[in-house]
This record gives sequence, structure tokens and C-alpha cells, in this order.
Amino acid sequence: MTIKAGDKVPAVKLKSMTKDGIKDFTTDDIFKGKKVAIFGLPGAFTPTCSAKHLPGFVNHYDALKAKGVDTVACVSVNDAFVMDAWGKAQNVGDKVMMLADGNADFAKALGIEMDGTGFGMGLRMKRFSMYVVDGEVKTFNLEKPGAFEVSNVETMLTQVG
Repeated sequence: MTIKAGDKVPAVKLKSMTKDGIKDFTTDDIFKGKKVAIFGLPGAFTPTCSAKHLPGFVNHYDALKAKGVDTVACVSVNDAFVMDAWGKAQNVGDKVMMLADGNADFAKALGIEMDGTGFGMGLRMKRFSMYVVDGEVKTFNLEKPGAFEVSNVETMLTQVG
């Protein structure tokens, strides 16, 4: 079952590279007591993800913060090393928390796992964005396969605040 507005974010652990190395973050660490704009995508370094999805959130970071967002996060079914390298390649800096869902635990818990074996990608996550306030999903935007229409930062900017 796919997560929807009004649901609580499921409890899972994600990983992120920090200055001290890879660190585990629980969903409570990320969402509890915060307003979070999070988006997920099929894979780091892939065309739409690198050309549009991640750069949109980086470029509109200040606008999201101005609307009260505490954290902007990107998640993908990649390992923390890949997410860190991708963040550096995209000049993310401290604007976007780059989260690794290496085993697709978060994707499965959200009900948005995707079989990418036909593309040589294995199990991945569908493209989405969601706005979460204190662990509760306020909006959830799931893309149709191959689309990039509702999970973009422009849509998110109309939903936060």
C-alpha cells in the first residue's frame, strides 16, 4: 500500500555521509519536530535526476527555507558513497541532505519500490516528493512511470508553508 497524506512516515534507517563518515539516521532523526521537503528518485547520476530533479531543489533551497522548511532531503536506492559523490558533483553543499536507501527499505515501507531490472538497475524507488510535518505526511506526489511533472520543486513550493 502506498503512503498517503495523513499517514505517519514509517520507521526505517537511512544512511548519509557526514564529516565523520557514514552515519545511520532514523526517520525520527530526520522528521520528528521538523518540516521536511523530501524527494526520491530512481538513481543518482541518472539523466532526469541529475539534470532536473536534484538541481531544482538545490536552486530553490532559499525559497523552501523562506516558507518554513527546516530540512530538504533527497533519497535514492543507492549507497551512501554514491549519494555523497553525487551530492558533491551537483554542488549540493549543506542545502540538501543526501540519504541512501541502499536496501530499498524506505522505498518498500512507502510502497513505492520499482523493478528496474529491465534497465540493469535492480530494485529502485519510484520518483516522488512529499512534505512532512513532525513525521506526518502532508502531501505526497508520486510520478507516473517515466514522468517528471508532480514531484518537482515548483509543485513542492505550492504545498509547503
